[in-house]
Amino acid sequence: MTARVARRVAAAVGVLLAAATLTFLLQQLVPGDPGLAILGGPGAHASPAEVAAVDHQYGFDQPLLSQYVTFLGHVATLNFGESYALKQNVTTVIGQRIGPTLALTATALALAWLIALALTLTTAGRGRARSAFGSGLEVLLAGLPQYFLGIVLLVVFAFQLGWFPVTGGTSLSGLVLPALALALPLAGFLGQVTRDEFAAGLDQPFAVSARMRGTSELEVRWRHVLRHAVLPGITLSGWAIGALLGGSVIVEVVFARPGIGQLLVSSVGSQDLPVVVAITLIVAFVYVVANLVVDLLYVVVDPRLRAPAEV
Repeated sequence: MTARVARRVAAAVGVLLAAATLTFLLQQLVPGDPGLAILGGPGAHASPAEVAAVDHQYGFDQPLLSQYVTFLGHVATLNFGESYALKQNVTTVIGQRIGPTLALTATALALAWLIALALTLTTAGRGRARSAFGSGLEVLLAGLPQYFLGIVLLVVFAFQLGWFPVTGGTSLSGLVLPALALALPLAGFLGQVTRDEFAAGLDQPFAVSARMRGTSELEVRWRHVLRHAVLPGITLSGWAIGALLGGSVIVEVVFARPGIGQLLVSSVGSQDLPVVVAITLIVAFVYVVANLVVDLLYVVVDPRLRAPAEV
């Protein structure tokens, strides 16, 4: 177990280093002078001497390798510098915005699992018609674009029915529609991979043996088959967390919800590179940590992985 964790942590560090390196290189390819962007862009009408002074102050005139080493040092210490547009510490700016985004992501993931498990337990192996309905519904959900689904939910439940606020805000009622917009397509993907394993598990020896011991069908499904069926869904959840963070950019714009998605959109528009770089690396970090946790959850869910390998 210790060796498994050590290997995964080493791989996670390697992925983060690669993400930081790629982010640095892409930052160098952005057109325009970063010193001019700090001074306010072309509209500031800064003189060449002023731009050169800012470039020297921030080290933009240093050799590329020197800039790269400095960049990695700042990333390692979570020092992303100062926002060009907001003139505030980037870590502080993101810290003020990341809470609503994390709440949205966690809620959407939980809702997606609840919907997927409900569909699987109530339709898988329950007859051809019911299984076909569940499978078709999962395909439909998985194919829904988040921006389209968000607009539909907004029009129906906010504008017409008035059940939820039009703008997301940070209230609990304002969280429901954005979370559903993210959760429903993900529930379709989770339901598809879980359903196949669940249907196969119903006929496995451990399920047949449980029925022969007098275990009820509900208990067989819930305690025995479902535990086997969620393994592919757990793997998908690692990818889903990164996808939900990416999808939050669209959803937060549609529902006017505060978060790092809104911040990222505004920062890209104003060429606020420190904020864009910081959000990119934070999302990469969350994605890597989520996949590490998912890998370790395999050991908890599947006891076979805790057994020593036979020689």
